[in-house]
Amino acid sequence: MPTGIIVIDKPQGLTSNGTLQRIRKAFRAQSGGHVGTLDPMATGMLPICLDEATKVIAEIESGAKCYEFTVSLGSQTDTGDAEGSVVDVQAIPGIDADTIGKVLSEFTGVQKQVPPMYSALKRDGRPLYELARQGIEVERTARTIEIRRLELAGQRPDALDLVCECAKGTYIRVLGEDIAHRLGTLGHLTRLRRVWVEPFQDFPMVTLEAALAGAESRQHLLPPDAALQALPAAMLDEAGTTSLRHGQAVRCATEPAAAEGRKVRLYAPGRVFLGLGEARADGWLQPRRLMRFDAS
Repeated sequence: MPTGIIVIDKPQGLTSNGTLQRIRKAFRAQSGGHVGTLDPMATGMLPICLDEATKVIAEIESGAKCYEFTVSLGSQTDTGDAEGSVVDVQAIPGIDADTIGKVLSEFTGVQKQVPPMYSALKRDGRPLYELARQGIEVERTARTIEIRRLELAGQRPDALDLVCECAKGTYIRVLGEDIAHRLGTLGHLTRLRRVWVEPFQDFPMVTLEAALAGAESRQHLLPPDAALQALPAAMLDEAGTTSLRHGQAVRCATEPAAAEGRKVRLYAPGRVFLGLGEARADGWLQPRRLMRFDAS
């Protein structure tokens, strides 16, 4: 199986799932998943996990993300971005950099955000975007988000270029609309690029074309544990590996010692990645998420 992670630079116009399916088919993977969802209009980092590497998605999908985006001022669309239809227009007041800086500072930190109707969130098993396309709007519960960094990168009379570093679950389209509203006008996104997804900040992205071209040789495919280097590692001997194969807890000194409840990377001799264990209070490691031992 082509187990591993490939960090794609998603092209504009393709859905995240569409990108995933093209990669999965080219690599002949039985299963796959992507870390975070990008709108079709958006470009940028989309980590894709194939086969056994899908088991680490839960460990990395809650990481921080960084976006570069442009908010066009003076008009609002039904989708919150340039792919939608304009539903309202409003004059743009004179806005200076100091005013923008003050408004942006008000959005930093932990806050509540109402998800948009055009989203993949589900209501009674149906994605909200399906309801939105039928002109149906339903109440959405505000979710807690965290904006860690929000800066002005460029300004024009009718548009703002912004950089945002945020926690999981933040809708940049909604953020753009809210910023425009706070500035006394309307707005929608005309550009959205995800610069990085934690923990892949320093990993180079691969274009979809390059990934497809290198699929036969599994070029650009990273090992599953490449995304887990922040976790402590436990090196098992042959006896420990055998116990783990039978789903048994193992005893292994880790440096530094893992706190109770902390996830730990588990390795067989030769540094073969076996999966994840969880540190117990008694010092033993309980297997939690293991790779199939015949996985390549």
